[in-house]
Amino acid sequence: MGRLVVNFTGLEIEASAALVCVLVFLFLYQQSRMVFFGLWACAWLVRVAASLVGYQLIRWQNWGWLAAYAIAGYTFAIVLIAAATCSATAGSGRKHWPTALRLVSLLPPVAAVLLSSGWPSRLEAYHFAQGLLLSLVYFYNFLMLRTNSGIGANVFRVSLLLLAATPLWEGALDHAAWYEAALGCVLAMGAMAMWGESQVHRIRDLVTELDHVRREISNRIDLDRLTGLFNQSALAARIEACLIFDGVVAVCDVDHFKEVNDRYGHLIGDEILRHVGHLLQSSIRQEDEAFRWGGDEFVVLFHQQPRGVAGGRMTEIEARLRDFQVRGFGVLPISFSWGTADGRGRPLRDALDEADRLMYQRKRSRAMGQQAAWP
Repeated sequence: MGRLVVNFTGLEIEASAALVCVLVFLFLYQQSRMVFFGLWACAWLVRVAASLVGYQLIRWQNWGWLAAYAIAGYTFAIVLIAAATCSATAGSGRKHWPTALRLVSLLPPVAAVLLSSGWPSRLEAYHFAQGLLLSLVYFYNFLMLRTNSGIGANVFRVSLLLLAATPLWEGALDHAAWYEAALGCVLAMGAMAMWGESQVHRIRDLVTELDHVRREISNRIDLDRLTGLFNQSALAARIEACLIFDGVVAVCDVDHFKEVNDRYGHLIGDEILRHVGHLLQSSIRQEDEAFRWGGDEFVVLFHQQPRGVAGGRMTEIEARLRDFQVRGFGVLPISFSWGTADGRGRPLRDALDEADRLMYQRKRSRAMGQQAAWP
């Protein structure tokens, strides 16, 4: 084979740039565990090995080292093909990337073809073929990353595109090794930025998920597990927050609930409370609120409703409770006492106290067998 005249400085620059890329992509793989970054680290490690083999090739001027150099270049291309099949934003990469690595099994035939075809004596043809192969591989990676967005991804893709176009103007460059080394460093910086952007998106997704979980937990804390209504803590918070209430407050209570528990048991009592809660929730508007105040006592807030309309709604609820049926016992009419108070622009606490007082007046009147007229 003819004597090779190669710039050792250029070879050292190529090896140094490849080593920097190895370190960067190894760091990215360690931080992200993305197969994409791991394969790029392996590819640049092969590129470092190829530079060392290239040094021996220049030193010994032997066709065996040329075959080894060609195999290293082929391996570099195959690993990059495998990297292209992985998504840079996925945690584990696509499942078919190992298939691309199986192309490494073609290394022995490639070496045999190189030796039998006399390529060691045609270095220019070999160099052109290797450059064309790498251009196609870089362009394939460019296409596979077209769905990635962000500044880092764009820098990475532009670097790949420029590397793919290297054979077009490499001959016109006085220092081609410097050019490729610079592009390799830019490629590594783009990968760092791309990883940083993926972490930002991940953090945003986690924040959104945490907000959703926080809202769910907050809602569960404010809900009564038996009836599905807001609980006493939620009512207390609403009283503190609502300095002026525009609407009607209704306080209601199941009559003789203790006797029902004593006669039928607590399971039946819980079923009654659950039924009352579902009935209240289904009988009010979406903007209204129903609370279980404690035991068998409930509170309904009718926002921006006239007192007559709210009273009519409570009368309908009371009538429906008379037809309540208990499994295994048949119809079990429920007596239901209630009182309403108009907010009239005053604090919610004052309206709640008035409605509670009126509810107990009605309950006492029923106990005495008297019929009272209520507004």
